[in-house]
Amino acid sequence: MSRVFLTWAVTHSVKEVQTEDCVLLFVVAWTITEIIRYSFYTFSLLNHLPYLIKWARYTLFIVLYPMGVSGELLTIYAALPFVRQSGLYSISLPNKYNFSFDYYTFLILVMISYIPIFPQLYFHMLHQRRKVLSHTEEHKKSE
Repeated sequence: MSRVFLTWAVTHSVKEVQTEDCVLLFVVAWTITEIIRYSFYTFSLLNHLPYLIKWARYTLFIVLYPMGVSGELLTIYAALPFVRQSGLYSISLPNKYNFSFDYYTFLILVMISYIPIFPQLYFHMLHQRRKVLSHTEEHKKSE
C-alpha cells in the first residue's frame, strides 16, 4: 500500500518533489528489492533456488529497507510545503457533508506511523533472516 500511496498520492500529485534526490532513493531501493524478490519467487517455483538469491533476499534488505523508508519519508517531508500551500486533497468546512480532511495533517500522521511500524517490520525480517539462513547453514553442515 505504501508504494501506491507514495507513487500516486505524493510523487505523482506533488510535481515539485519529482526531481528530488529522495525520490531516486526509494525508487532504487524498491527496484533492487523487486528484482531480488521476483528472482527468489521464480527460482523457488522452479525448485532450483540458488543460495545467492536466497542470501540476497534475506540480507540486502538490511540496507535497502532503511534506504527505501528514508527516501519515502524525505519525499513526504519535501511535499509538505506544497501540500499546505495548495490545499491538495483537503476538504474544509462548511460543506454539505459536514466533513473536513486536511491532507497536510494526514501526511504528518503517515510519517509518524513509520515510528512504530518500521522497527516491527525490520525486526521481523531480521528474525526471518536468522531462521532461514541458519536453517540453510545447518542443512549444509549435515550433508
